[in-house]
Amino acid sequence: MRGRNGSRAHRLLFNMADVTTADQATPPVRPGVITLARHGEPALSRQIRLNAPEYGEWWARYELGGLKDGQAPPDQLIEIAREAGVIIASTRRRSIETAQAVVAGRAFATDPTFIEAPLPPPPWPLWLRMSPKRLGFFARFWWWFFNNHGGQETRAEAEMRAGKAADLLVELADGGQDVLVVAHGFFNWMIAAALKKRGLAKLVDEGHGYWSLKRFRRTQAQ
Repeated sequence: MRGRNGSRAHRLLFNMADVTTADQATPPVRPGVITLARHGEPALSRQIRLNAPEYGEWWARYELGGLKDGQAPPDQLIEIAREAGVIIASTRRRSIETAQAVVAGRAFATDPTFIEAPLPPPPWPLWLRMSPKRLGFFARFWWWFFNNHGGQETRAEAEMRAGKAADLLVELADGGQDVLVVAHGFFNWMIAAALKKRGLAKLVDEGHGYWSLKRFRRTQAQ
């Protein structure tokens, strides 16, 4: 990939102080693995009932908050981070704290390209109240199918962003390094869809839970 995205890939590599420069005269034996990891469990409680406007306020706090105390990253994720040549977190606090928990002091990049897709509250009456989990489901449904974006990023815009993220990750992995992204559940799913459209094979899919993984690699035939 050439152009602006290519320069971003090079800047990410340059800014990571502990990444070893590969021998440019020797082509990589095979492309690296791309891992998309969801952050750990956030501190903000879901044990409440909200109406739609209150959910919008709750989500805004969620976006600013960090992780719940007392969590331990899965051993598999720690091992993946140890072997990754490039590690990228979104710029949200919960993503950065998750990355810090798994990298053992190594440098990692942050990039707003990987932040979560927005969750504007659905246009519901004030008397209707439910848990943030259920409201989040319906908010995503209205955003995805009815373009309820509330002046925020639209589905089409988020799909374009996911495509740019996928292109960046493919370029990094094609250099022969494993790439770890520590980001968010739904947008990771969107990036995964974009990677599949680009012909990458899915190796692992643990779903959408906290700390879950999705892993991809370009096939040798490509």
